[in-house]
Amino acid sequence: MTTYMQDKSHELAPYATKAEETRGRLIPESPSETRTEFQRDRDRIIHSGGFRKLRNKTQVFIESEGDYYRTRLTHTLEVAQISCAVARALSLNTDLTEAIALAHDLGHTCFGHAGEGALSELMADFGGFAHNEQSFRVLTQLEHHYIEFDGLNLTWETLEGIVKHNGPLLPEKPGESVPPTIAEFNVRYDLDLGHFPGAEAQIAAVADDIAYNTHDIDDGYRAGFFSFSDLCELPLFGPIIIDIKRHHPHAPQDRIMHAAVRQVIGTMITDLIDTTKATISRLAPKSANEVRRAKEPMVCFSFAMQQNIRTLRDFLRKRMYSHSKVNRVCAKSERIVKEMFVYLMERPSCLPNEWFAHVRGREAEEEYKARIIADYIAGMTDRFAVLEHRRLFSTEMMA
Repeated sequence: MTTYMQDKSHELAPYATKAEETRGRLIPESPSETRTEFQRDRDRIIHSGGFRKLRNKTQVFIESEGDYYRTRLTHTLEVAQISCAVARALSLNTDLTEAIALAHDLGHTCFGHAGEGALSELMADFGGFAHNEQSFRVLTQLEHHYIEFDGLNLTWETLEGIVKHNGPLLPEKPGESVPPTIAEFNVRYDLDLGHFPGAEAQIAAVADDIAYNTHDIDDGYRAGFFSFSDLCELPLFGPIIIDIKRHHPHAPQDRIMHAAVRQVIGTMITDLIDTTKATISRLAPKSANEVRRAKEPMVCFSFAMQQNIRTLRDFLRKRMYSHSKVNRVCAKSERIVKEMFVYLMERPSCLPNEWFAHVRGREAEEEYKARIIADYIAGMTDRFAVLEHRRLFSTEMMA
């Protein structure tokens, strides 16, 4: 009889996901004597190659813009910290929450959304490309550290949370379908795609919103895209900045900005916890499965906070994401990705040997070849993508 190390179930809410109740792994493994199954998942994610690469992948600003701005790694750590704080306040499983938060961006490409947009366009006729599916590919196929299996062989709950952290994964329009990698895996290991994920995954999704909205405001201000007076016109930030300046009229603006970001994050977390507690009282879930089968997500902001967040997003889109400085870098990034993809599709033998080994003998299978090349490019860091592009297109024979 299998015995799993117990998490502190007596301290968790009835609707929390318990490690000892895990549905297990696709490939069964002996349990750990020192860690719960979700702690093992978290540790495998942290030690993965995909996680290490996040250090040199773009959030908004590429590495050459300066070393202050956030990367995918710092963003991921911020999401994990916020997620755990909320999970702890709601008596949910912090180990599972942290594992999902740490893995949610593993499929992001080099050059952030510009890289993803380029690959999505290039892969339109070859099964598509989206970072959520790519994260799943990294976790179930592309990590090659273990003798017994490809991927990390994570628990059902962690994989389910990563796949569905934004809600049920069902086609929304006629002709749409579940991403192929997820659909194929789901045949072998049913992830219950038609229902919401557990509360821990819902927290990770909302924490992502908190982190990138507040910290993109911080990065954008420090990059000079907008001023203090602009921020004072925004909901959330405006009242907080004005209050800080009233109490600390001589404080340097950088310190005021740090204080404002901290307070806005705290305000959003408090709203999330209070609103979720009210939803829990109304839905009264008695188990994690009842959370999954609810007609609505259990973890949510108030309507007023949702409106405030929408205003922040609109502001960032107009003043930062659409700025000419960002657009120029994005255009260069897209060009790098597109030129490498087209070149390697025509000359797959120019892939590194370990990647060409997957393609050799199947060069005529366009969709298969395209997926391998997309995997190769998506896994690149910004710096490596620039260097690889230079190696492929430089006229210098020794490049």
